[in-house]
Amino acid sequence: MSKIHIKSYILMVNLMKLKRGDLVTRKSYNHDTVFKITNIKNDIYYLKGVEVRLYADSPEEDLVKYLEKETVDLIEEIKTPEIPEDRSEYFYLPAKILHIDGDKEYLEKCLNFYKKKGVLAIGRKISEDHVYEAILPLLKEFKPDIVVITGHDAYYRKKGRADDLKNYKNSANFIKAVKVARNYEFSHEKLVIIAGACQSNYEELIKAGANFASSPKRINIHALDPAIIATTLALTERSKEINLLSLLDKTKYGHNGIGGLKCNGLMYVGYPR
Repeated sequence: MSKIHIKSYILMVNLMKLKRGDLVTRKSYNHDTVFKITNIKNDIYYLKGVEVRLYADSPEEDLVKYLEKETVDLIEEIKTPEIPEDRSEYFYLPAKILHIDGDKEYLEKCLNFYKKKGVLAIGRKISEDHVYEAILPLLKEFKPDIVVITGHDAYYRKKGRADDLKNYKNSANFIKAVKVARNYEFSHEKLVIIAGACQSNYEELIKAGANFASSPKRINIHALDPAIIATTLALTERSKEINLLSLLDKTKYGHNGIGGLKCNGLMYVGYPR
């Protein structure tokens, strides 16, 4: 092989070598999720879902580089209520959202979504195991109509039963935070709580006081799913009942990923402007 061919071969191999920051999919999961490589250690590649709230690890041989220059997040185009452009003499006051997220990148994605939809949202990045300590001062400071408590979670099926909180990564932490928030405001109508992440213990989150929670079928959820629920509530008039099934269908995996309680919207409409 000539020196030129050797150099070309080495260059090609280097270009194919996976590195931190690369986008990849997994052969063993039929390329169902796009991940970003966050770390490489002892030939194990540590992965983070680009759109799905999921961490994973994988050997290199199971990974395929995702060649698209950018991911197209179709769910961002999901239809939510909009403030009418022709407002006539009415004015609109959408509900205020406090979004607490254990993941900085997903938090920024959600805050961009709120901004795009014209909803006032305050975001705070707080690790899942400290949310219950931090949430009360934030509720008192910002007085939101809706609080989102999310981040990362997982149900470890090999450990045992789905009703045992010890078999979850962060469900117990989310539940403690929900209880603090619900103790601050007892009414489900005055403070809507949206809680949970991938594979969270849905039943216990609802029992703790959440209006909406993940995950009924212990599946993964999209990074924007909690924001979609919150935005729809924030932009629907208080006099109008939310169509619960239609609302859940707006999320990536529907009622398998998120469930909740019937409720009305939270936006005030006034007159005159």
